This record gives sequence, structure tokens and C-alpha cells, in this order.
Amino acid sequence: MGFLKKLFGGAKEENTTAKKSFTDEEFETDYELKSKGLEEVLGTSNGIVGHAIIPFEIGGAVDMYYYDKHIPGTAMVTMELLDPAGNGPKPNRIGTYELIAFTKEKYNENDTDENQTAFNLIERRYCGIFTMIGNYSFQAVLNPNETIEVPNNTDSNYCLLFDKHADFKIGDRDHHLLLCLEVFEKEMNFARKYGSDVLLQIMKDKGHYPYSDLDRKPVI
Repeated sequence: MGFLKKLFGGAKEENTTAKKSFTDEEFETDYELKSKGLEEVLGTSNGIVGHAIIPFEIGGAVDMYYYDKHIPGTAMVTMELLDPAGNGPKPNRIGTYELIAFTKEKYNENDTDENQTAFNLIERRYCGIFTMIGNYSFQAVLNPNETIEVPNNTDSNYCLLFDKHADFKIGDRDHHLLLCLEVFEKEMNFARKYGSDVLLQIMKDKGHYPYSDLDRKPVI
């Protein structure tokens, strides 16, 4: 996987999944089943939702959901990629998915746009990352162990590595959580040269996996 902006600029693959309209009741039922499935894996959410002003389905940002009982820190998760029929991202070699990322920071009531806490900064960064990758997932197959560069309106890009985090169910349907792990550029280049599994193991050995906080030194 290469540079997301460059790939967006080329010919786009069409999503051949049949479009279907869903009732409000179907969306509500799907939301409840998805919430239950995620909580069986991640524990209960912290009850806070980062709602987008413009909904994702009509071109806005994704809503952000937070889980702080799974591992120390906070899991940030999407819930809008999979529709009530289970369609959404182009299936990867495991299947279809929602996105997840981790920070060692904890959410608190002072995390507002006016108060730029450490959690707020990484959460807003990941809202943008999830939105771009979420849109792209309908056009291209995104597999675990692949790398991707996401533009960020600077001279550098966000460098990420995909990994499978966990399976989860929505009713009787099987899906998974695709981890979006932010890494340093030199770490991404190392993964491309020597294999993502090698980098992931080094990060695990040093206690940095599965967190995307970059307030650390590169592991290679």
C-alpha cells in the first residue's frame, strides 16, 4: 500500500456492492447489535461520542467512539463503515471491518477543542485519519500488515501500519477490528523492507504496541 493521496488522485475503483436504503429502525437495531459486539471485545464504552457536524455518509467526518476498559489508555473506534446488511469496506483477506487505534492518553471532561490536551490532539488527528482511510476502504482492499501514508497538509505524511486487532460480531455476522497503528517514517520504511511482522514484534518487545503515541523514540 502506498501514498493515500496519490491513490485518491488516480482512477477510483467502484464499489460493486448493491446499494440499499435502510429504515431508521434497521439502523437503530444495527447500532445496538454493533455496540454489543464491540463491548464484548473492548468492554463498555466511556459513554462519550465525538459526533461529526456533517455525517460521514454524506461526506463529513466519522463519529468517534471511546473505550477505556480494554487495555490501559483509550481505544478509538469507528462504527459507520459497516451498514446494517454487513456491507462496507472492500473485504480484506479476513473479511469486513471497523477501524480502531489506541492512545495511552485517557479522555477527561476537559478534552475540548478550546483546551488542547494530549488526548484531544491525538483524537482529532485520528478522526481525520479514520475519515480518509474509511472513505478509501470502499475503493481499495486494505489488508493487515500493509502500510499506508495519509496526507496531513504538511510536507510530511502520517505513516501507518495495519494489523488485525480482534474479531467481533454484529448479531450473527462475523467482522473484525482493523488496527491503524501510527509509526515513524523510518519505522514504516523498515517494515516495507524487512516485513511488518518484524517491526510489530520489535514494538511489542519494547512495550509500544498497539499504541499510536509518538512521544517516544523510533524503535529502529
